[in-house]
Amino acid sequence: MTKPINILLQTTIETAEDDWHIGRFSLLRDHLASLRSEDGAALFSVTARDRGPVGMPDPVLSNLDQSDFDELWLFAVDTGNGLDDVDRAAILRFHGRGGGLMVTRDHMDLGCSICQLGDVGAAHLFHTHNIDPSVLPGPDDLGTPDILWPNFHSGANGDFQSIAPKGLVHPVLRDPDARERSLRYLPSHPHEGAVIVPDGDARARVIATGVSKTTGNRFNIAVAFEPSGFIGPALAESTFHHFADYNWDPSKGCPDFVSEAPGDQLAHSPEAQASVRHYVSNLALWLGGELAPTS
Repeated sequence: MTKPINILLQTTIETAEDDWHIGRFSLLRDHLASLRSEDGAALFSVTARDRGPVGMPDPVLSNLDQSDFDELWLFAVDTGNGLDDVDRAAILRFHGRGGGLMVTRDHMDLGCSICQLGDVGAAHLFHTHNIDPSVLPGPDDLGTPDILWPNFHSGANGDFQSIAPKGLVHPVLRDPDARERSLRYLPSHPHEGAVIVPDGDARARVIATGVSKTTGNRFNIAVAFEPSGFIGPALAESTFHHFADYNWDPSKGCPDFVSEAPGDQLAHSPEAQASVRHYVSNLALWLGGELAPTS
């Protein structure tokens, strides 16, 4: 690697203190920015920002394909108006010229502005958008009854969940401390969203699953899209809470509308903390073309 991989961490809302603004992903930003190669050079250059005013193209996303960014990590935390059509078109052109995408959302319809982001958007199922009746299991998280499906309950914010690889262990899931095994843990969340492999997409496969602690239903954690031709790699992730400060360290705080009591398991498990850090490091390297594909 001759220069740092240039990453944009971006939310789909304007800066709002009592919401999931980009400042609530500071631990992720700082971790990626801290990573170094064997010769001490920075692996990543990280820019973190919220979107510009809603109702018009975002000044950065709308020109993403003309930028020097190598990856977009898009945290869809809006209620439907987070992306302009011009933004979506530029993101798709960015992906089509080799840019890496990580696109994530949360429960029910939170983040549904991503639905029209090609196959990566189609991988995300929502309550009233991208509905697939064949995979609707009904209510899962029963502790917050006003949040409807999809809402897989993997545990409390601040705790961690066990995840399982599906098929050959994907590069994003390889444990660098024990290459023969997969990473085992990610932060948990009371109501994760739903991701699937879009019909007919030969680039995509589910690479990790979790299990609901409420119903025992197995659900998809991540769908990976392998690069093909000029098209870059991508990952559809079930919830942005796998990356949020509050889930890595609840003492960082959360918006006032979060009602569920947090846990503290992650803070007391060095193994789980290492798994989370390896996961995001692997993801950043894979999206930047620096990890070998599945053999």
